Amino acid sequence: MGLPRRDAELHTYGDLLSWPEDVRYELIDGVAYLMSPAPSRIHQEMVGELYRQIANALERTPCRAYVAPFDVRLPRRGEADGDVDTVVQPDVLVVCDPSKLDERGMRGPPDWVIEVLSPATAGHDQTVKLAAYERAGVREVWLVHPTDQVVTVYEHSGAAFGRPSIAELRDEMAPKVLPSVTIEWGRVLSYPEA
Repeated sequence: MGLPRRDAELHTYGDLLSWPEDVRYELIDGVAYLMSPAPSRIHQEMVGELYRQIANALERTPCRAYVAPFDVRLPRRGEADGDVDTVVQPDVLVVCDPSKLDERGMRGPPDWVIEVLSPATAGHDQTVKLAAYERAGVREVWLVHPTDQVVTVYEHSGAAFGRPSIAELRDEMAPKVLPSVTIEWGRVLSYPEA
């Protein structure tokens, strides 16, 4: 089951900016998808720990880590911001080119995206959103499956994602795009149960 759509119309970032701020949407190929209600506490703790480890590792580098909500505009060509039809909010992202950043978020593909899958968004994140990341040229995408305790990794070859690799959430792991950043899965999974 996919995420609910705002309506049957196609929209742009210009439209999105004119909508009330109390409801969040992502645009993918002009379709406005309603963001799911606030994620679970465990999802938020995992995202927070991933962000903490990444941000700490990136200190004193040009790269920066961000967490949702953070607008990532993915233009197809050189269209003006108001005409961009794909705007996503990854759970965690890293951008190493400061020229992509502005007061609204960023324009262009991040270097690394992490999505922590939840029951409400897993199908959408693994199909519609992943295809948008591939089209835009995101260099590396991690889809973290908390229930199965695995991560599916997609690396961009320059034309498309190659065959994904799957690893258990054990020990340590570094992204190919930023090998100096090490994720300690034991810390990510150490959230209290109650």
